[in-house]
Amino acid sequence: MSLKDAAAQEAYLKTLLDVIDASYKQKRREVQELLDEAVRESGTQQIAASLPDGTKIATISLTKGSAEAKVIDEAAFKAWVMANYDTEIERRFVAEVRGSFRSKLLSQMTAANSNEWADPETGVIHTVPGVAIAPARSRGHSVRMTKTGPADVMAAWRNGQLAGVALPQLTAEPIRCTRCQGTDGPFTDSGLCEACARPIP
Repeated sequence: MSLKDAAAQEAYLKTLLDVIDASYKQKRREVQELLDEAVRESGTQQIAASLPDGTKIATISLTKGSAEAKVIDEAAFKAWVMANYDTEIERRFVAEVRGSFRSKLLSQMTAANSNEWADPETGVIHTVPGVAIAPARSRGHSVRMTKTGPADVMAAWRNGQLAGVALPQLTAEPIRCTRCQGTDGPFTDSGLCEACARPIP
């Protein structure tokens, strides 16, 4: 293959990839909104995805989000550590909580799902200021294809079963004259067929 042909194919594929990526992201947001609505209204957390002919190709399932302990007020957190665990402060030009101590506290508070932390040496339970359990990842959904799902989708695409359903902008629609809507070309740059482009006598 020549460089010119390979470059042209890359440009075609990039165009298609951009269209598909934008459409996929928009459809994923739509499915998430509909799943969130379904779980609120009926408790539905999963749905089968099928081709127009009814062939099951995937299962779409709601996934849970997660929460973790996060420092939301750095000054309050640092002041608490300085007052209670001064050795865990690193003094450079500014005082900072040691990264290892911060990580240890946050991971233990995440596991406890609380901003309270029990000192393992003293047993004292501290409510740690400046820390909250906050969403780390929003709820989403997964798409699990059936064993033959990908091949079934590709076959449906090739035989035109998905025309107008998935990415209608990529399906083969005939080019039409912008005036008479005829399909007999060639067409001018302004989209007119030869007959419509002729000057009226």
